Amino acid sequence: MNFQNYFKRLKAKKAANFKVVALCVLTATTFWVLNALNKDNYYTVVDYPIEFYYNQEEYMAVEELPNKVRIEINGNGWDLIRKYFKVNVSPFVIELQNPPRQPIILTRNIQRELSDKLVPTQLTSILTDSLRLNIENIITRKVAVTIDTSSNTLARNIRLASPIKVDPASVTVRGPTSMVQRFGASFHVKLEDEKINRNYAKLIPITVPKELSPYLSLAEDNVLVEFDVVEFLEGNKRLKLRLVNFPANVSIDPNISSVIMQYIVDERRVDDLKELELEGILNYNNRNRQDSTVSLQLNRNPPYLENITFEPETLRLRYED
Repeated sequence: MNFQNYFKRLKAKKAANFKVVALCVLTATTFWVLNALNKDNYYTVVDYPIEFYYNQEEYMAVEELPNKVRIEINGNGWDLIRKYFKVNVSPFVIELQNPPRQPIILTRNIQRELSDKLVPTQLTSILTDSLRLNIENIITRKVAVTIDTSSNTLARNIRLASPIKVDPASVTVRGPTSMVQRFGASFHVKLEDEKINRNYAKLIPITVPKELSPYLSLAEDNVLVEFDVVEFLEGNKRLKLRLVNFPANVSIDPNISSVIMQYIVDERRVDDLKELELEGILNYNNRNRQDSTVSLQLNRNPPYLENITFEPETLRLRYED
């Protein structure tokens, strides 16, 4: 006898028998489950989807709205399975007439309508006691446009020669009340260019800050920014000294009769500067009593001069007995 062939036939027979048994168990289980699901009076807890309906042209939610309510239901097994897994289940819609006046909805107030929605399944209880909403009125507000000019906006020794003109001077912001208030009373526009050294005229795109963009919108897409600039030229000039209010026994180094003034001047006023008679003033009344020095001052301060310095800045006083 070939024992190897015998054991092969025995294993094949056992495998066939096991498949038959498994098929019988699966069939019996399926019939049992199907029969069980056809029965009534089952209970289960489900998260039922909800939606809120309101006029979104007049109101906006500033916090995420609840999207489900936890309930206990009773009914046929098949119905409960469908609702548990949300198969062909449409959300329960809650209509809001004046959302800002309804910050809390007590679920007992929607129990009847929800119960009708669940037929033929029966609603036994609502486990979520309340729904909290944060919906506000949508408003519009005009806010002034201001230009944010940082220290790098203008090139070195470049100054504004005209007021900054913005068109439009204000923009319209729209959104829920609290977000519009958070936006503020003015809208800061930062120039995209740096180290500007010529007259400026440019359309600047505008948007709300990123953190407010889900809630706010602007009626305008850009603003026109215009202004003129002028260059201040560097220069130096030797000035005679004039002593004021000096007592007879006080003087300065006799070898110093003039100082060098360094400055920047408006390029449009260079000729005016040439005709201006300037002196370095040493006023004894302004002396520093601690170190017996006196600082230089200019006899006049024309507005077209800036960054004025002297070399030397101070002079030491000499006292005679």
